[in-house]
Amino acid sequence: MMDYLDADEKSTISSEYGGSPFGNVASFSDGLPEKGKGIPYFYLTTLDPTASNALKDQRSSFTLSEYSINSCSTKDPESPTCAKITLVGKLVLVKDSKEAEFAKTALFAKHPEMEHWPKSHNFQFYKLDIQNIFLINWFGGPKPLTVEQYLNAKLNKFTSFAHSTA
Repeated sequence: MMDYLDADEKSTISSEYGGSPFGNVASFSDGLPEKGKGIPYFYLTTLDPTASNALKDQRSSFTLSEYSINSCSTKDPESPTCAKITLVGKLVLVKDSKEAEFAKTALFAKHPEMEHWPKSHNFQFYKLDIQNIFLINWFGGPKPLTVEQYLNAKLNKFTSFAHSTA
């Protein structure tokens, strides 16, 4: 599903609003098109609360919905048959130069306009260090999915994400 989405909802713990959760739309990439690795990378500035919150409290989540790729037909976005996954972990600044180059290549390939955003805004590369996963893809509650299973899933473009673990 990550391969087909450009942005979705990222949540952090707000330092400005007394520790309340703070949701924000975030563009992301997990690799070059059809070669994603599953780890979402972001290009963020501390002028935006997402990055400034993460520098104070790294706890974060990132939610992706099958509804965003128009594959749920006429179903309600909250329907359990419309797959959604929340990746829970820590939003961390990418410090390794090789990994930062990977993030840059992946993000700018998917979001070419990012390369031209103002340098004065000090955009930097972040990633979600995934620690837990919440997946709903059918009735019956969340499906158990470990980080290892998620990162090693072998899906192709003909495999429906919604039913790959049903």
